[in-house]
Amino acid sequence: MYYVSKRLEISFAHRLDLDYESKCSRLHGHNAIVTVYCCSENLDKNGMVADFTKIKDTVYRHLDHALVNEAFTFNPTAENLARWICEQIPHCYKVVFQESEGNTAIYVKDGFDNAAL
Repeated sequence: MYYVSKRLEISFAHRLDLDYESKCSRLHGHNAIVTVYCCSENLDKNGMVADFTKIKDTVYRHLDHALVNEAFTFNPTAENLARWICEQIPHCYKVVFQESEGNTAIYVKDGFDNAAL
C-alpha cells in the first residue's frame, strides 16, 4: 500500500448555522491548515497515488479566500468541510482540518480507522 499526504494553508470566511447563541453564527474568518491523506495499492501510470498539484487545485479552487457559505449548501463546520474535501480527492481516506490553533476536525472514511499516517 502506498500513502501520500498534502498539507495546505487556506484562508476562508464562514458563519455557522447553529441552534444556540454563539459568536460563530456571525461572519468570521480563519487561516486553516488542511492535510489530505491518500492511499492506493497501485500507482497510476505516472507513478503516483495522487498528483499533489491536483489536490491543491481542488482545495484552493473551492475554499481559499472564499466565503464558503456561498459555495456549499451544507453548514460549513470544520467537520463538514473535512468530509467534503475527502469526497472530492481521488484515493483520499482522511482529512485533518485545523481551522485555528486549538480547533481541529478529522474525517476518516469508513474502513480506514487504523490506516497509516
